[in-house]
Amino acid sequence: MTTIYTIIGFALAGYSVIANDSIQTLGTFIASKQKWFKWYTLASAASFVMILAITWGWYSNAGDISYGRLTRIPFQEIQWYHAVAPGILLVLTRIGIPVSTTFLVLSAFASTVVLEKMLMKSVVGYGLAAVAAYICWIVVSKFINEKFDEVEDKWIGFWRNSVWVTSAWLWWVWLSHDVANIAVYLPRQIDVNLLLIVLAYFTALLFYIFYINGGTIQKVVLDKTGTRYARSATIINVIYAAVLYYFKELNDLPMSTTWVFVGLLCGRELAISSMNKDYKFKYVFPLIGKDFLKMTIGLTVSVAIVLAIHYIIIPNNWF
Repeated sequence: MTTIYTIIGFALAGYSVIANDSIQTLGTFIASKQKWFKWYTLASAASFVMILAITWGWYSNAGDISYGRLTRIPFQEIQWYHAVAPGILLVLTRIGIPVSTTFLVLSAFASTVVLEKMLMKSVVGYGLAAVAAYICWIVVSKFINEKFDEVEDKWIGFWRNSVWVTSAWLWWVWLSHDVANIAVYLPRQIDVNLLLIVLAYFTALLFYIFYINGGTIQKVVLDKTGTRYARSATIINVIYAAVLYYFKELNDLPMSTTWVFVGLLCGRELAISSMNKDYKFKYVFPLIGKDFLKMTIGLTVSVAIVLAIHYIIIPNNWF
């Protein structure tokens, strides 16, 4: 049964992570490029970067594709409740809730102490991303009206090409964080054969997500001002990637990239509304509040899972 639970957990986690969290990084890329390129061209580009990133992580970390993010969460024999966590995430994803995969999936494996540290790091990430985005867009708004796509013709090619470069960098950095949410179901060191299976499965998932143009969760990105535009997408990518890279180098503790992403969009919308008299706060706060409420729902479910496992399921031998 353990093998079955491992397969189910890995398959569900893989789909849930790619369908949910990947939109944080690929959402602006899809929104800004789907008008100009076929979905399979975009999927091929994303898959190429993914293969490079995961293969490099596997090579440089002695077979560990999680980039060392799971050093505080030792490998465990997979039980039924481990497989249930990504199933819950899948349901929430289908109804368009941007849940933190890190909390929801890793909570089934982590101790309460590790979960608390993950939460604190994620809260700091949310705040740092919001402040960085706010300051950046206050400066940007001095020169650019983000409410409209007012780009001079001579700069159009630059911004369109920048999306490709910055999206690739962000996608790589994000994978170094969130692939741990899938790798937690696998041995900490995997062989070449298992690596090829992982890459093939992830590639198939990416092609499906691009085929459906990001799915329901893509609406979180499209609701935000200007995210369909190459210039806006580039600026979002740079700030998000920089914040994620900082926390990647800070320590090996997993964190919620979802919280960082929503914090970034929050700070950006507040800055745009502060500088644009036609874009009032009354339009911004419902968007921010809705996203924060959805994150809170995900966090509540995550805490409930870890408490149930450590205080009900394991003590009563319900496995």
